Amino acid sequence: MTVKVSSANLPQTIAALEKKWKQFVPDKPFEYFFLDEFQGSLYRTERVTGILFIIFSGLAILIASLGLFGLSAFMAEQRTREVGIRKVVGASVTAICILLVKDLTRLVLIGIVISVPISWCAMTNWLQGYAYKIDLTILPFAVAGLFSVGIAVITIGYQAIKAAIVNPVTSLRSQ
Repeated sequence: MTVKVSSANLPQTIAALEKKWKQFVPDKPFEYFFLDEFQGSLYRTERVTGILFIIFSGLAILIASLGLFGLSAFMAEQRTREVGIRKVVGASVTAICILLVKDLTRLVLIGIVISVPISWCAMTNWLQGYAYKIDLTILPFAVAGLFSVGIAVITIGYQAIKAAIVNPVTSLRSQ
């Protein structure tokens, strides 16, 4: 039985409902719950899952950024002679940074192209379990892709700028 009650005088209302229940159904115990608490408990697992996704996504972004940082440092170290020669020939710091960032950003874009259809399918399957669901649009995937490219450019850009501002004489002499 569902009963809509006011929150004013709640203990007296519950006592009155229990009295009526025992009057009409004496052989069954009086058990009650509040619908908002029940619905809240239904979605508690989704809230916990959401928090876990946020935590582990942050860790994955951090680990990926560290890997990208290491890869860009290695790439900049491997290309110090090329960067030095380009600077001697007259390349600007911006042109060298774009050259170094472009290669690794291309790999990030390939990763996005591979991951978007997989995540689209996973999200669609997950949403099928709900009676009321939203239709997926491209906007969340585009924002996530731009966010990923932004993090990659910032991570790689630091190493690229560091490699581009080195004096070409020292970089060519060390080789």
